[in-house]
Amino acid sequence: MGRCARRDGHCGRCERELPFAFTMAFQPIVDLHRRRVHAYEALVRGPEGEPASQILDQVTEALLYRFDQACRVRAIEQASALGMQESLSINFLPNAVYEPEACIQATLDVSRRVGWPLERLIFEVVESERIQDHAHLSAIITAYRRMGFRVALDDFGTGHANLDVLTSQRPDKLKIDHQLVMGCDTDPRRQALLRALIGLARPLEVDLIAEGVEKADEARWLYRAGIYLQQGYYFARPALNALAEGVEARLSAVLDGPFPGDEATS
Repeated sequence: MGRCARRDGHCGRCERELPFAFTMAFQPIVDLHRRRVHAYEALVRGPEGEPASQILDQVTEALLYRFDQACRVRAIEQASALGMQESLSINFLPNAVYEPEACIQATLDVSRRVGWPLERLIFEVVESERIQDHAHLSAIITAYRRMGFRVALDDFGTGHANLDVLTSQRPDKLKIDHQLVMGCDTDPRRQALLRALIGLARPLEVDLIAEGVEKADEARWLYRAGIYLQQGYYFARPALNALAEGVEARLSAVLDGPFPGDEATS
């Protein structure tokens, strides 16, 4: 890790404009047990809705820290302007955080300015490569939880976000990768893996969020298995600078419809 560049209340890395424009789209994370939206994830998009890849391709290593800080500020500003009452989930890269207490100042400043409660912020750890510095990530998670934030590990169960991370990290939430979720209503192997994760999460006091839910039958199976927090195109696609509509009808369609296996026992 490099050294923190914050001096006398100002940061030499993050207080300059980015050389490109971006905005945020918001996708709901639903709570089927309570039949409501639990939180919204802020997802970066181009000004006209261009995909995230077109923005991320412009983020060089020199711009990484500034981009991470700008995303946090933009997400909170837009969520507040939209009147969001649910929690807001923001992605961050551990390598873009030099010192947790210093690098959080922009987040604290914008939250105070718009009146956003800190307890309604969730930070999702996004790690495209294997985590090398577990101590640094632990320090970030510990500091964020001490400040009142919640922390989630994204894409859990595939790639680099695997069980070894839980030996040193204490997140509040695990987001189950869509590769484990898709087809879970009919795939016994996926069902066995998901049940194992449920059994793991309970004694660790970690909430599970199923990502990539695209079918009502997937949502029903997950709900019956005990995974109530879900996210995916079935409920709503990311909405550009807007909150999703029609989510309640989708929740009702899941909970009031037939559950997988009911036909065989009726």
